[in-house]
Amino acid sequence: MLGVLEYIRDTDAFFAHLRSSNRDVVLSYCATDLSSVDRASLGWITHFSFLDLAQLFDRHGFRIESTMPVDSLQILMRLTPVDQQTPMNPCSVAVISYNDVGNFGDRLGYHMINSLLPSEASVHHLTFQTLDRAHDSYDLVVLGIGNSIYQPLLTKDLIDVVSRGKAKVGIFGTQYRELISRPALDRLIDRLDTWFARYEDDVLMYGRGRTNVQHLGDWLINQFPMSTPTDEGQLQIGEEIWNELPLDRTIQFIQRYKNVLSSRLHPLLCALTSAETVAYTEQPAGGETSIISGKFRSMLIDIFGRNFPEKTFFPVDRGAVTRYKRRVHGNTAALGAQLETILRNVATAPPA
Repeated sequence: MLGVLEYIRDTDAFFAHLRSSNRDVVLSYCATDLSSVDRASLGWITHFSFLDLAQLFDRHGFRIESTMPVDSLQILMRLTPVDQQTPMNPCSVAVISYNDVGNFGDRLGYHMINSLLPSEASVHHLTFQTLDRAHDSYDLVVLGIGNSIYQPLLTKDLIDVVSRGKAKVGIFGTQYRELISRPALDRLIDRLDTWFARYEDDVLMYGRGRTNVQHLGDWLINQFPMSTPTDEGQLQIGEEIWNELPLDRTIQFIQRYKNVLSSRLHPLLCALTSAETVAYTEQPAGGETSIISGKFRSMLIDIFGRNFPEKTFFPVDRGAVTRYKRRVHGNTAALGAQLETILRNVATAPPA
């Protein structure tokens, strides 16, 4: 369509017809932004600015793929048809986590869940300490942002809030498993439409025989690019000393080091995407018991197919990390699509 659009009277009907062909469109146009020529004297009927053109194309499902000038007055454009998403009804989502602690993994998980929810979702973030602030009902309740569930969190109040959702999903792993009351955890999982479990260990221990359990993987690895370290020294990570730093700076700092020892799970996961050697120290339950969290073992088996001794540096198999990262990335994308489907099914239109 070269020199044509200036003469089209009903441009909306015309572009609706073009869109039905589902083909690319190449057109030229002299936008009002480019000149102050007497358009009427030239017989031109349309008087579109660049903004007007962009809105016209968008309204009918076209994206501007490329442009180039023809001369001082005209520009050539290639339009590509794109699938227009059907808007969904406004919906309410409760997300329960312990993001009030402010550690590295919880801060990352907060952004992960927000990025996966559709734009129509109104999100109410709750913590295990603020369950009394929950609303009476939600379209969707999300329990967890990739963190761990353990015995003290399995309360009647938690079950009550989870039950307030028309739909309920869990995105979490488990830790200190020897201390978990199996009936209490079973009651929680039974309330969930789907539990997206962090580790295969979670699935094997608590999902056996269930149809509502899927292995997600540790989705926080999506936040860590594969990187090459530059610092020969050893980094020792303990009590989250970078909590005051922005998350991107913390990730960059960890990924500088070729050798990393961590007593924290997600800083170690971050280090696996860059370091040459890593080591970990387990988190004990405390008190008189010798029980440990068990989550380091579960993560290492998921990624490398084996565990490694505590406090002993081992070389990082980058190929294994890349394969795990690719697998979890695909699972996370599928999770986002499932959440949107769930909300489309349960969200109701507001009263007229």
